Amino acid sequence: MSIFILDSNIVSFYIRRDQRIIQKVQDELASGNEVLIGPIAYYEVKRGLMAINAQKRLREFYALCDVLGIGQLDNTILDIASEIYLELRAKKRTVEDADILTAAFCKSHDFTLVTHNAKHFEAISGLSYCDWV
Repeated sequence: MSIFILDSNIVSFYIRRDQRIIQKVQDELASGNEVLIGPIAYYEVKRGLMAINAQKRLREFYALCDVLGIGQLDNTILDIASEIYLELRAKKRTVEDADILTAAFCKSHDFTLVTHNAKHFEAISGLSYCDWV
């Protein structure tokens, strides 16, 4: 069984009813895999929808969260995030904290990140990611 973590851009595709993403989520669930919304993605999507007062999309987002579930942060993830930051700094690469935390969450559990922003994550060693778009 594989566990896939949806990045905020993939969640956005889903709630905008992108059939490629909806079908891929359904296929993975039907195959016995698990699909979760990343905890940082939850924050990013919710704040964005609240900022534009998109109440209908916010309700759709909550419904998706109820179906898939949301990953949880813990101190181990914060420790791994700190290590990722140092790794990137040594490579002279700048990555947003949200992406570092997302990568740390996935690495801490050996989950596969699903993102349409692979470039944000390519310099992070040991991270498994894919793009369903």
